[in-house]
Amino acid sequence: MKKLSARRRHPLAALVVLLFALAVTGGLYAAFAPADKAQADDSAQSLAIEEGKKLYAVGCASCHGTGGQGTSDGPSLVGVGAAAVDFQVGTGRMPAQQPGAQVPRKKNIYSNAQIDQLAAYVASLGAGPTVPDKEQYSPDGADIGKGGELFRTNCAQCHNFTGKGGALTDGKYAPTLEGVDPKHIYEAMETGPQNMPSFGDGSLSKENKKDIIAYLGAVNGDESESPGGLDLGGLGPVSEGLFGYIFGLGTLIVVAIWVAARTTKAKKS
Repeated sequence: MKKLSARRRHPLAALVVLLFALAVTGGLYAAFAPADKAQADDSAQSLAIEEGKKLYAVGCASCHGTGGQGTSDGPSLVGVGAAAVDFQVGTGRMPAQQPGAQVPRKKNIYSNAQIDQLAAYVASLGAGPTVPDKEQYSPDGADIGKGGELFRTNCAQCHNFTGKGGALTDGKYAPTLEGVDPKHIYEAMETGPQNMPSFGDGSLSKENKKDIIAYLGAVNGDESESPGGLDLGGLGPVSEGLFGYIFGLGTLIVVAIWVAARTTKAKKS
């Protein structure tokens, strides 16, 4: 009887075994699950790069070189980053239809998935600015007044004080910013396309860029008002001066002719 009672299991033994099994299972999951997820992410990224490389070979390599090194017809893409691709291809500027002083905006020919694949491939050639997330360019919580000050200081000399655009030298121009996707405005500040300088976080912080985007949305939005009356397209002193010259000076000439005619008539009578 003593021998049999000695072999009896403790009442808590089953609970201890169960807890041990759960601990081992949890440890194995923690050890292997993240690795599986990381491998899946790496596999998806590798697939995107491969697909992007195919698209690049067809639509980009003739100007930018087979490895993105650049040619006489197009600059190097090494280090421009995914943001530059998302901007240039997303706005239809690339692939370019023909060479010229400046590549205009047009309807893009790639789907969003294809743009992401092209961006992934170009990003693999060298580190550069990444595509911003929505929080970075959303106007929510931005300081519109501060954005106006920053825009007038850094951008208005080319784009006009409300972003209507303007002429530059040698057939170049600063395009209008009205109706441009906020994400593309953010990417343009990050990458400095064509004639535009780049404004990295050292020049304009992420918050500053967000403020500028909010300002442009406020002055060019459907609900924006012109407290000065007729804004003449918001083009500034050129359109205002032309209006004054044509209508103001024209009115003065008409009045002068009328006065002269009345004076002559009065002398004859």
